[in-house]
Amino acid sequence: MAEIQVSKKQFEGAQVATVIVDRAAKLNALNSDLIATLRTTFETLATQDDLHAVVLEGAGSKAWVGGADIVEMAVLTPKTAREFISNLHGAMRAVRDLPAPVIAKLDGFALGGGMELAAACDLRIASTNARFGMPEVQVGLPSVIEASLLPRLMGSGRAGRLMLTGEVIDAERAFAWGFVEEVVTPENLDAAVDAVLGHLCRSGIYALRSQKKLLRQWEAVSPDQAAEASVAVFGDAFETDEPGSRLARFVKRPRP
Repeated sequence: MAEIQVSKKQFEGAQVATVIVDRAAKLNALNSDLIATLRTTFETLATQDDLHAVVLEGAGSKAWVGGADIVEMAVLTPKTAREFISNLHGAMRAVRDLPAPVIAKLDGFALGGGMELAAACDLRIASTNARFGMPEVQVGLPSVIEASLLPRLMGSGRAGRLMLTGEVIDAERAFAWGFVEEVVTPENLDAAVDAVLGHLCRSGIYALRSQKKLLRQWEAVSPDQAAEASVAVFGDAFETDEPGSRLARFVKRPRP
């Protein structure tokens, strides 16, 4: 049975959620039902103002998300193909649009739509068992939707190589190419994710969410425009209690 599992906990005094894509018997491949549930899950999480961070996992040890469901794709028509890929983009957009940062906890295969889903996350931590690839050309399809994020993350040449050849790379190469931020042994994956979660959860929630929003906005504008637009966000931070209370700790004086 395919489903999305969601759990929440307090971590370092902050609220975090874990989302697990659970279709392990099919390498967590994304079919239409799972895609719709994934989107709804993240749209619901987006309404929770106290959420500091989300960890996105895949069930089992063989795959994080093995890609889109090729059995379903094999019978698509031109009309249903457009609907299917639009829905998949909508789910990934919900991950990108979540106000809180999302950590991809990567173990096993992340191929095609799975690699794109990882790209839609804010941070990527992989075990040495992780494998990445964009094999769509091998089955007669171009890589689309969130594959457009790969050149920014990896560089255009490396992203182009993956999408044009369909080859699969290991976690160490994905790290060297800039796709993942950290690679650890499988037994250390939980600890590595918790270490990053600790940094996120010790941050001010307004500042953290503002920073993610700015990072998204900076993708679409020039550096000068990005700098100008962020001035107001800096000032807005002082409308909250976070800078005053937190800066006072560093300068070791009472709050004004």
